[in-house]
Amino acid sequence: MSTFTGGGSSYILIPLVSLLLGASAVPPVITTGMLLGNFQRVVIYRKSINWQVFCWYLPGGIIGACFGAFVLSKTKIEWLTLILALFLIISASNIFLNQGKKTFEVKLWYFLPSGFIYAFLSGLIGSTGPLMTPFYINYGLVKEDLIATRAVNIATVHAVKIIAYAFFGAWTTQYLVYGLMIGAAALPGNWLGQIVVEKMSEQRFQQMVVAFIMFSGMLLMWQERQFFLIW
Repeated sequence: MSTFTGGGSSYILIPLVSLLLGASAVPPVITTGMLLGNFQRVVIYRKSINWQVFCWYLPGGIIGACFGAFVLSKTKIEWLTLILALFLIISASNIFLNQGKKTFEVKLWYFLPSGFIYAFLSGLIGSTGPLMTPFYINYGLVKEDLIATRAVNIATVHAVKIIAYAFFGAWTTQYLVYGLMIGAAALPGNWLGQIVVEKMSEQRFQQMVVAFIMFSGMLLMWQERQFFLIW
């Protein structure tokens, strides 16, 4: 699903990991699993990587991942998930209403601050799914280019996060084992996703991406429904 929808499969895994292992296990376990899954995509789509985007994304991604892991080790900010959900829903709605046209201009240097924000939030809640996908789409990346560039960016962030989690004491051997199991299960999924993407048109691919962005936002909103019940 993550391959042909531009990301977001972690939102399916997050509630399952939380239920089975507890909320504190979500960030390190999901990070380990997503690292392996995205690394395989990097290998599969390596010829389609946009290295200019990666170079601008990298500094912000590294700093944001470390900062997010540090804040996670000190506190938990629940309302961040709601902000993420609203951003995804609004972004998907704008792209849909504009019939796939660019909804906002994205210049190359935008990936520096957006990479920091993405990595920071990812460090806090484990994964932010398709948060960056609207930026890739509005920059002009489609299909293999989007998948490849997104994968190398995310793999880098997750690698930094694992080091940071270990340094700040939020990562254990048990979490490593569970994360490796998720990563191993992602390997055949990536292979199947590659076959599906090859047969998709660019228009159909973008429609799938936008639909899953909307779904991810609504799913996150539903998971945090207790926030509204309190009020």
